[in-house]
Amino acid sequence: MTPTSALTVRDLRVVIGGRHILHGVDLDVAASGTTALLGRNGAGKTTTVRGILGLVPRTGSVLLAGEETVRLSTHTLVRRGIGYAPEDRGVFAALTVAENLRLAERPAAGAPAYDLVYDLFPELRHRSRQLAGTLSGGQQQMVAIARTLLNGNRLVIADEPTKGLAPKVVTEVAQVLERAAEAVPVLLVEQNLAVVRRLARTCVVLADGRTAHRGPTDALLTDPDAARRLLGVATGPAATGPADRRGPDGPDAQTAARAAARPAEADA
Repeated sequence: MTPTSALTVRDLRVVIGGRHILHGVDLDVAASGTTALLGRNGAGKTTTVRGILGLVPRTGSVLLAGEETVRLSTHTLVRRGIGYAPEDRGVFAALTVAENLRLAERPAAGAPAYDLVYDLFPELRHRSRQLAGTLSGGQQQMVAIARTLLNGNRLVIADEPTKGLAPKVVTEVAQVLERAAEAVPVLLVEQNLAVVRRLARTCVVLADGRTAHRGPTDALLTDPDAARRLLGVATGPAATGPADRRGPDGPDAQTAARAAARPAEADA
């Protein structure tokens, strides 16, 4: 593992029900900032995340801060410092915001970082007694991300955090992730390329369960031929839109992308 990596994955393979889903994924997550995991729908992005977390049977090597974790259980990996904000957000609808956060506390990790959480998400302090099931999609996403920041994690994995959100909320979530990445490295799975361009210095692209590309995000998104070949979209200096608009999981296309691309000051 290089000194600049928070996570190093090599030859990650996943077989489920006799079907080979991942055929040898390699990726590195930088020790600071955001690294994006990209690819068309069905390329293996979510399975890669689940493989890293031990949620599916996997082989290969997964080094967290230099330590091999591929044989560890999911709950052990969480205790070792991986925070996960899943695609479906995973909030407990019948519990309050405060109760959702309290459940995420890990006493062994020390005092939970509520000051950081409420600095990033002041709205959650005001809604602490509200049932999570009554929150908007964007507010639920805030809860999901906030839970990953309570325990001084070594790495946060955010799977499709802007999926299905309104344009204004996409902007808010992008701003929060931008600030969160100042505190902890982030592996971001995302279809909205404007969000990716704003947040991620480096990216990894999957295709058919394999690593197809690794490198600087801007270099990929400003190369129309490479973006079309790897992501199935036409891009340029102002790339907008989801990585594969033909798929069912793409967020609200151009408007959401343009909103996310605006700098934070424009929304103040």
